[in-house]
Amino acid sequence: MKKNKATCDANSCFMCQNCIEEWRPAICANKTNYKLRKGELIFKEGDPVTGIYFVYSGNVKVYKKWDADKELILRFAKDGAILGHRGIGDDLIYPISASALEDSVVCYIDMKFFESTLKVNNQLTFQLVNFFANELRVSERRMRNLAHMPVKGRVADALLKLQAQFGKTDSGLININLSRQDLASYAGATYETVFRVINELVNENCISLTGKSIAIVNTDALTELTKSA
Repeated sequence: MKKNKATCDANSCFMCQNCIEEWRPAICANKTNYKLRKGELIFKEGDPVTGIYFVYSGNVKVYKKWDADKELILRFAKDGAILGHRGIGDDLIYPISASALEDSVVCYIDMKFFESTLKVNNQLTFQLVNFFANELRVSERRMRNLAHMPVKGRVADALLKLQAQFGKTDSGLININLSRQDLASYAGATYETVFRVINELVNENCISLTGKSIAIVNTDALTELTKSA
């Protein structure tokens, strides 16, 4: 990662939005912005925790090892999102990895200052607790789906979630540049299986393809597939 001289607005990330205005100059004095190239690692599973990251611009994937040469994408983080919070606690080791899906800029705050920020800003602490609770619910649902939902339903669920998070382009495509391998890692399936399922969904007029991009044609049909768990 390379330091980025561009200054953020100290207003748009998860931390800044939930801090008192008087604390923002302290954030500006203690943050460091880094520019990342597509595919560049921010931190990896097993690294010692040194601080917290926030996405200033771009898209980032958060993932965990799944077998020796596979990964399971847990979530995608876009502008303003927090990264590295799973490293908070007694065992200061990142249990997950994060890397840039595209050229991105992240903001880094060291752990000591972040802990001071939590003590001063009650609203941030409250919102972080809510965020953890929501992540736990999502993780529990994810584990259930991986155990009980057929792959086709998981791919449909992944596409619906991607569209809900990133929206659509003017031409109706899901507004994120995602490889088929990353889609497979997000759905918890193999590349070959997801490739087959995508072709089936195209033939059933549930989705359409434009190059590597996907458009949802029949939302109701995809939603119905997610009910098979």
